[in-house]
Formats: sequence, structure tokens, C-alpha cells
Amino acid sequence: MKTLQVVEAIKQGKFDNQFLEIYADSKLVAYERTRYIQAIQRYNLAFDAGTGYDIEIFSAPGRSEIGGNHTDHQHGEVLAASINRDAIAIVQKTNRPVVTVLSDELNSEIRIDLEDLDRQKEEEGSTAALIRGVLARIKETGYSVGGFQAYITSDVLIGAGLSSSAAFETLIGTIVSGLYNNSEISPVEIAKIGQFAENVYFGKPCGLMDQMACSVGSLVYIDFSDTKRPKVERVQVDLEAQGYSLCITNTKGSHADLTPDYAAIPEEMEMVAECFGKDVLGQVSKQEFMKNISMVREKVGDRAILRAIHFFNENERVRQEKDALIQDCFSDFLSLVKESGNSSFKYLQNVYTNRYVRHQNLSVALAVSDMILNSRGVSRVHGGGFAGTIQAFVPDDLVETYQTAMENIFGPDACQVLKIRKYGGIKVL
Repeated sequence: MKTLQVVEAIKQGKFDNQFLEIYADSKLVAYERTRYIQAIQRYNLAFDAGTGYDIEIFSAPGRSEIGGNHTDHQHGEVLAASINRDAIAIVQKTNRPVVTVLSDELNSEIRIDLEDLDRQKEEEGSTAALIRGVLARIKETGYSVGGFQAYITSDVLIGAGLSSSAAFETLIGTIVSGLYNNSEISPVEIAKIGQFAENVYFGKPCGLMDQMACSVGSLVYIDFSDTKRPKVERVQVDLEAQGYSLCITNTKGSHADLTPDYAAIPEEMEMVAECFGKDVLGQVSKQEFMKNISMVREKVGDRAILRAIHFFNENERVRQEKDALIQDCFSDFLSLVKESGNSSFKYLQNVYTNRYVRHQNLSVALAVSDMILNSRGVSRVHGGGFAGTIQAFVPDDLVETYQTAMENIFGPDACQVLKIRKYGGIKVL
């Protein structure tokens, strides 16, 4: 469709049902109308496109980790969900072997020559590296690549634990799949491509959970015991039918100087694994570990032991959470989420750093959540921990109260009320 036709159709409400289907919240329909129209207008300005050009629109969501705190890097199991916050791209296919991307977060356009997709050392850590890495891996995998120009806007907040980079990687992969491969690159393959781009080109040694949740969509159970062929299973859940909303609160704690805290978690878990001649805890049985705690404790110390206990129990908990949802036992699921949070606090110990005990943003957020929700809802640390975000499942009638309380402490817009989105990376138009 031409840009003018798309804008008029959106204004007339012809996309309202589609927006409701994608974003799973009637309150967001008007917002998405405005957002999409503004994105098209910015595309027109950025590329001097006018109103007579054919465009296509693609979307990729952010994600929320539901279960499996710090298990994926040990080849464990996770539950993760795509959310109704996304990155969207207004796209036009071109005949030139160049990909040009502008976004609301970039100061200037990024141009990638499709005849030069080798890793560029100077791009490491940049958006250009992610784009080039995705394009390179798609080509290496045997799929077609070609030129396009795109304007991208995202409401997946950076630094809020919702995986904005994975959403971006998924979006680029979905665009290329749609434009040049008849949308035949599978969501799982797009996720692997995104991970490759982030690991090799961007220079961040991330696991696969983020990309998989963004690409596949809905709530997914993932078993990483075989990292080359992870087992992925969609799990159906309707939070609205249960009368609950997913709330993510950004406590706005500083991540500065926390790298040693984050790094210590996989390092200590792997120290335990080494006691059994293995690389990661996912290769060690819980029974073998329990039989040899005394020996392991002597070699690696107590905190590593506690973190290993968290891993083994959390892995089992993920399976129990999945089964509870499949069996429609939502109250059991909530209890398990609470257990996960308690385990992260007591055993994994990633709620605050013991180097800066004056600053315990996550602890405060969790404590206040307990006071507000009482026995009706649950909360847990979300993502890497130490700073950043918490997650809460909040009864719909308490959402306003909960959001107000969180934002009174952590500032305006600190608490996002989210829904689980059934779609991963998709072509909207």
C-alpha cells in the first residue's frame, strides 16, 4: 500500500482490530494509531519519500523472563514471554545492494553495504554491528538478502530489562525474511541469527533466551541442554482471563560497577561444575551434587554452593510452572513465581550487591510489592538483578494502586503495565 493510503486507513480505524490482536489491550489501540502514523510521517521525511511510495510494516516485541533466573547460561531451562511493547519498522524494498536504517534513537542513518558484510572491529557495541551481523548470518545460512530502507521506532525501553537489542535483531531478521525469503525463515532460526549477531559482531556473550522469546512470541518454554538445537514449546496463557496484569518496575538503580557482580554468578556456577569435570551446571545431576556438597563446598566456598542450589531448584521450578499453566492451575503458577523470587534473593543473591548496602532499590521494590499485594499477587527480581527491574503479577483491580505506589518511589513511568503478546516477529502490513 502507498504511504498515504496506509495513513488514511489507520485514521479511519481499519487497522484497529489488527492492533488489538497484536497488542492485546484495547487501551493501546488509540496510542498505536498515533504511533504508526507518526512513524510513517517520519519515514517520509527521513527518506524524502512523499506519499506515493509502497511501504511494508514489520514488528518485533520485547520480552519478559517469567521463570529461570540465571539458568540459560548454564544450559538450563526458562520460561519467557513476548510483551506488548515492540519495535516497528516502516520499510521500502530497494534495488540497490545497500541497507539504510534510521531510528528515533539514532543521530544519523546507518548504511550497510551488502557486498561488505565482514565483521568490523570498530563497530563493536553499536547498532550497525547488530544489523551487519544479522545480514551476514542470514546470507551465511543460505537465505537471500537485499536492499531496503527503514525507519524504526521502539517503545521497548533500553535498560529496562525487556531486551531492546533482541527485539531489534528480531526485527531486522523478520524484515529480510519478509522482503526476500517469502517469510520462510523460521522464528527459531531468526533467534539464532540474532544471537550470532550479538555474540560475534556486537561483542556481547549473551544466551539465546532473549532472542527466542522476541522471535517466537507468546509464552515459551525453552530447554537449552542442547544449545545448537534448543527445545522450544509454546505455552498458552491468558492473563486477562485470569484477571491479572504483568507489571515491570524499573527501579532506576545504577548498573555502573556491577559487572563483577554479574560475572561472578556464571563463574561460581561453573566452578561447581568443574568439581564434577563438567563445563556448566546443566551437565551435572542434582543428585550427584547433593551427595558431594561437602567436597564441593571445601573447594569453591559457600556462595557458589548456594547459587548452585538455586540453579537446580529453579530448573525444576520452570518445568513445574509450565505444567501449572498447561493444567490451568494459575494459583500454583503464582506460588512458583514467588518461590523463584525468594530463591533469587536467598540463594542466588542477585537482588543487591553486598558492596553497596546503602543502595538496595530492588529490595525496596520487592518489599513494597509484598505490602501492597499481600497474598493476592507476587513479585520477583527480573533479569540479571542487582539493579534494574522487578516483575509482578498484579490483580487487575490493584494495578492502579500498585503502579501509583511504585512510581511514587521510583519516579514517573517507572512501572509499565504489560500484556503477553501472542506474536513474535511479524509483518503487520
